[in-house]
Amino acid sequence: MRAAVLEQPAPIETSPLVLRDVPVPSPLPGEALLKVVACGVCHTDLHIAEGDLPPIKKAIIPGHQIVGEVVKTNVSSLQIGDRVGVAWLGGTDGTCRYCTTDRENLCDHPVFTGYGRDGGFAEYVTVDARFTYSIPASLSSETAAPLLCAGAVGYRSLRVADVKPGTSVGLFGYGASVQMVMPVLLQWGCDVFVATREPDHQDLARTQGARWAGPLDEKTPEQLDAAITFAPVGNVVISALRSLSKGGVVAINAVHLDRIPSFDYDTLLWGERQLRSVANLTRRDAAEYLQLVANLSWRPKVTPCRLDEINRVLLDIRESRFTLPYVVIP
Repeated sequence: MRAAVLEQPAPIETSPLVLRDVPVPSPLPGEALLKVVACGVCHTDLHIAEGDLPPIKKAIIPGHQIVGEVVKTNVSSLQIGDRVGVAWLGGTDGTCRYCTTDRENLCDHPVFTGYGRDGGFAEYVTVDARFTYSIPASLSSETAAPLLCAGAVGYRSLRVADVKPGTSVGLFGYGASVQMVMPVLLQWGCDVFVATREPDHQDLARTQGARWAGPLDEKTPEQLDAAITFAPVGNVVISALRSLSKGGVVAINAVHLDRIPSFDYDTLLWGERQLRSVANLTRRDAAEYLQLVANLSWRPKVTPCRLDEINRVLLDIRESRFTLPYVVIP
């Protein structure tokens, strides 16, 4: 099969992902083999490719927003021909104190798709059957792919930020996650404020339904009940805190952050404001979010791309040269 293999992390402009012919993997007990139909491209894939996340497996195939068709299965829960999704959390130990208290996203020994085990930038992939999701019939494979991380982790961010229907919510940064959660916020009757550095992204946010869109360093016109930061830049966290009302929560939706600058506690955090991180997702998050989107009239728009374009696509993501989420069609 063809696969985009990362043998050594390097700056993305050096094209560290190499297209190779590799053997089709065989599923182990408890696993299934999927023919990859679509795989969304995530900012985390860029962190893996460039080494911001240190390598934990030599010669990894990235990609963790997978929609595939079951072609071989070693479990009774999946049948040949089933269409399923696979997300970032690809396995847990199931026995640690987090797994046994409904907090599997914090598992002590997690397995991450496209990082700890080979992912979906390939024609076939093996997966832990317990960590697959039935794709609602109303969602196309290309549409469903970015929902599995950008959307599902974005949805978890809403929970971590304690977002309630009818409240004011700030979204800082404008990547795929923002586009995936805005329809949910609008469905909940929330006032959405988007801060992003790119003027065309500001325009797109207004088109999508944001009440206000402006620069990252500009305070929102109203104080926010909750804020979520999506850019992997610590300065953005400070921007979110500046716009947060007393008692509000800033949730940091980033698997990697460069740093958080020092800030004045009295003016930015005092008043029972909270600063929380978003770590991965649970199976419940992904299943709830997929069903939630299936019941909406909204469907995400995506930009299809080929497997041999993956380095260029990741460079576009790093340089914010995109408006719609990329989805690889192997």
